[in-house]
Parts: sequence; C-alpha cells; structure tokens
Amino acid sequence: MNFEIIDIFCRSVTIERENTERYETLDVCKVFLNGEEILSTNRNVITIDGLLPDTEYELTLEQGSAKRFRTKRESFLLDIRDFGALGDGKSSDTAAIQAAIAACPEAGTVWLPKGTYVSGPLFLKSRMTLWLDEGAVLLGDPDRAHYPKLLGVVRHLYQNDKEYPIASWEGNPLDCFASLITGIGVTDVDLIGRGRIDGNAQNGDWWENVRIKRGAWRPRTLFFSGCQNIRVQALTIQNSPSWTIHPYYCEHVRLLNLTIWNPEDAPNTDGMDPESCEDLLFLGSRISVGDDCVAIKSGKIYMALYHYQKTKGIVIRNCLFEKGHGCVTIGSEIAGGVENVHVSQCIFRGTDRGVRVKSRRGRGEKSVVTNLVFENIRMEKVLMPVTLNMFYFCDPDGHTEYVQGQYFMPVDYRTPRIGSLTLRDVDCTDVNACFVCAYGLPEAPIERISLENVKVTFLPMEERIPMRPIMMDNFPKMSGKSMFVKNVKELSCQNVTITGSEDEAPEMDACERVDLKGLSFSKKR
Repeated sequence: MNFEIIDIFCRSVTIERENTERYETLDVCKVFLNGEEILSTNRNVITIDGLLPDTEYELTLEQGSAKRFRTKRESFLLDIRDFGALGDGKSSDTAAIQAAIAACPEAGTVWLPKGTYVSGPLFLKSRMTLWLDEGAVLLGDPDRAHYPKLLGVVRHLYQNDKEYPIASWEGNPLDCFASLITGIGVTDVDLIGRGRIDGNAQNGDWWENVRIKRGAWRPRTLFFSGCQNIRVQALTIQNSPSWTIHPYYCEHVRLLNLTIWNPEDAPNTDGMDPESCEDLLFLGSRISVGDDCVAIKSGKIYMALYHYQKTKGIVIRNCLFEKGHGCVTIGSEIAGGVENVHVSQCIFRGTDRGVRVKSRRGRGEKSVVTNLVFENIRMEKVLMPVTLNMFYFCDPDGHTEYVQGQYFMPVDYRTPRIGSLTLRDVDCTDVNACFVCAYGLPEAPIERISLENVKVTFLPMEERIPMRPIMMDNFPKMSGKSMFVKNVKELSCQNVTITGSEDEAPEMDACERVDLKGLSFSKKR
C-alpha cells in the first residue's frame, strides 16, 4: 500500500494513505517502523510519534514500499516541571509554562509530560515546538479575571490613520480575551503530541450571556494572528469558550489528525475558522461541536475596506464531521472574499447542513465567493446537504428591508457575489428537508452550481420533520424537497439521482441556463 509523507516534525511524522476511501477504510492496515510493526489502523491519515529528533527512519505500510525520512533537529528539550509547573490539576502553572516558552531557544521544544496543568493564556514565540505528551492536559483557568485582553486594533501613536489589527470578534476588529494558546506574529511553530488542550469553558462563565460583552469578547482555545508556518498535529482540543481554532491573517497553516470536541449545545463553538488566511491544509481530523464544524471567513466590510485580504487556498481532506450546524460553511463574515476551497474524501454525519454558503447585502463588492469544489463526500443523515443563502439574517441590521428585500436593488460597493460551486461524486442518505436550497440576489445571481455523479436518498416520509433550509425572513419550512433554486445563472446536473423526494422536479425561478438532462427521480428507497 502506498502513502505520502505529509509533514515531518522533531518527534513525529504524519502520513496519508493513497486511496479513494473517505476518512477510513474497512480493512485495517499495519504500519512498520524500521521493520517492526508499531500499530494497525483503518484511518487514511496516520501519525507516528515517539520518535527521536534528527534521526533517520524507514516507514512501511503492509504490502507496500518503504520510505525513509529524517526527523527535524531539536536544539534543546525544556521540561516545564523544571520551571516550577506542578501538574496537579489545582495549582496555576501559567507562569511556569510561560517561563519555559520564553526561555526556549530556537528549534527548542517545551515539553508538558503527563499531568494536568491549569493555565491561563500562553503566548508562543517563533521557531519552537510545544509538545503535550500522552496523558498531558493543558486545562484552561475558569476565571476570566486571569485572561488578559487583546485589542482589536492598535492605532499608531503619531499616524492616526494607521492601525495594527490583532484580535477579532465575528468579523470586526474588536477586543477579545487572549486564548489559552495565543500566537501573535510568530513563525515556524509546531504544536504536537497525544495530549489534550481543554478550554474548560463549562467550569467558567464563558457559555453564559454570550451576546453580552463582559470586559472583552470570549477567547478561542487556539488563536493565531498574523502568523506563518503554523503546524498542529494529533492533539485533542475540547470545551472551547467560543471558536476552537482561529487562524487570523495567517499563511501556511497545517492542521493534522486533530480531534475537536465541544458539547452540541455549547454556543458559537465552531471547530476551525480560518479568517483572511492563505494556504491552509486541514487533514485527517474529526470534529463534533456546537456550531459549524469548519467556517471559512474573511471579515466584515470594515476589514475588507481597510485590511483587505481574501481567504484562498483551503484544502480539507479525509476528515469526519459529526454534530454541528454545518460541516463546511463559507461565511457569513466574508467581505474579503473566499476562493479556491477544495474538500474531498470526507464523511459528513448527523449535522444540520453539509455544504453551507451564507452571505447578505452589506458584505461588499470584494465579497466574491468562488471555485468551491466538494468531491468524493459521503453525507449521512445530513438534514439539508447543500444551502446557499444570500439573505442570511445576521447582525443588528439583519432583518431590515435592505438585507431581506427579495426584489432587485441597485448594485453598489455593498453588493456581494457567489461564483461557482461544484459537487462531484457525492452520496447523501437520509435527507430531511431539501437536498439543494440556493437563493441568490436578484441583482447579483449565483453564477453556477454544478452537480456531477450525485446520489440522494430522503428519509421515509413518516420520519421527516419540516425545517427551514436557509436562515432568512419569510422563508417556508420544507420537507422532502428535491431542489429549490432561485436567482441562479446556471444550474447543471450530470448523473444526479434523487430517491424518495415528495416532488419529481426542482422548483426554479429566475434561472438563466438550466441543464437537467442528467437528473432523474425515483420513488423507491
């Protein structure tokens, strides 16, 4: 069996098996290191750890060819216990861990051995590794008084029109509490290990009165602002106060083989939210959270006007998304635009929506969302697999006539657009409300929706519950609806089969070019 080496760390390596299966295979694969069997797994993305730095190894998968690699050099290993950390789950170890980070030389590793380390926010430095060993838990301090504030922007002392963005809340540069792991302007940082980063939000007040700002807005668990070459591998991250992992104005981010878990009723606890980022790989990870599993963003209109950076080059592969509002969401804070998103070999299971694009008037003319490709996806009990909504009723003005008016309005600097979305080789089972619900703006229709090799099967009629596929005013609940498509320039169906829907034709309005020759319906489940 062949594989690709994805990333090499100082004490571990992540590989990806070469196949077309989604996230995992039926058969277990044996892994050999230097000729000795070390593990067996059915996962497509595999992390091998327990290695030594600057050492050559030979790796082989069962019935496959061998590949050799050398782990990264490590200059020094710093044990946080030598800096005074106790790891007893009661004492605060913030100062001790931060001291170890501050003292870490270039290419050094700060090591958290087995133990529970209560900590407030920790600030990373460039060219270091933070290693949470198996059995190590970094446990968030539940007292918000112990969390410093990060300013949304810092204004220049002498040039009033010059500002430096640091923190963000829902697409605007607003003050937030620092996150448990915080990186500001750092480069070449690795977070590795089999340990856990636990935001411990349930034991604080982070999930209470979430729409009220108390000192500052809620922290993330991992927050990277203006960083480059960030890699996070194999960790479990859970119980986040708000979004779990938030790369903000970052480049070259690799998130590998992670487990992200938040209670399904925990508010705004998205799994991973890249905002105004470029070149991000999210690979082999499992997410179950209280909001969107992945939400791709690029800020609100202020950021697009004064700190413009689109999000582009997002690759998501071999992941499992369970529980949440949406599996992969684009928006709604996308004023800078989003392009070139490729999602493949994933399982979407038990979420409200699968592919979710949400925008609204007011996001701005730079808000162009295009070249979204989803292929080789299996959706299981995803109630509404595909939704595109240009009337999303977020923000204080979300219910105004300007946002919700379903009639033609003049195109100006506030008008967003959706370009192309492609679904290819996708299976959807136990669909509830509607397979595709797409509602573009009359003045800026969605450019193109392309469906290729798609199979859709609805829940039995007695198990369906009417639901609103998109969050906009005065939109009806649906049940067993094949497709609702309005204000879309081009819709193409090639080898699309829909089974068990209540209708036998899409409901369409204001669509210019429609090719349904490859669409068929069946009443049999």
